[in-house]
Amino acid sequence: MRVISGKYKSRLLLGDNLKKTRPTMDRVKMSLFSMINNYIDEAVILDLFAGSGSLSIEALSNNSKYAYLVDNNKDACNIINKNMNNLEIANYKLLNSDYKNALKYFYDNNIKFNIIFLDPPYDSNYIKESIILIDKYNLLEDNGIIVLESDNNNKLIYDINKYKIYKERKYSEKIISILKKI
Repeated sequence: MRVISGKYKSRLLLGDNLKKTRPTMDRVKMSLFSMINNYIDEAVILDLFAGSGSLSIEALSNNSKYAYLVDNNKDACNIINKNMNNLEIANYKLLNSDYKNALKYFYDNNIKFNIIFLDPPYDSNYIKESIILIDKYNLLEDNGIIVLESDNNNKLIYDINKYKIYKERKYSEKIISILKKI
């Protein structure tokens, strides 16, 4: 696994063998970042279910201002810290936390985001629950986007009447959806 573009381009990342995670393949990550390129510069990022942190690192590599990463897996958090230290990245905060508690923390501390990455375990309803809490706590900036990574079985089967699907791409069993507030 590596950084595909920006100032950390070609640098290797740890975490491709992390249990209970699915690293985003390079070609999918490249396509995803080309879809959101206009939103990255100076953005404040939330990487919920961060895994190895590769999505946040890619965003920071391409001039995002700051990244908040959340994962409840201690091994994943250790990998994220190692990746950030290896790249000498300081403009991030890592929370080893459940996503619900993390979203409440951001609300309590008046932190809002330009881009929210949601890539939870596929066999869960965490996307729906996360979006409900993101709305409840008003965590997305008005011109912000939510980037969802899901599988065919988890494809936006819930009511998203406050959002429109701005862009969507399918890669085998994986679907990337970009949501914008209506």
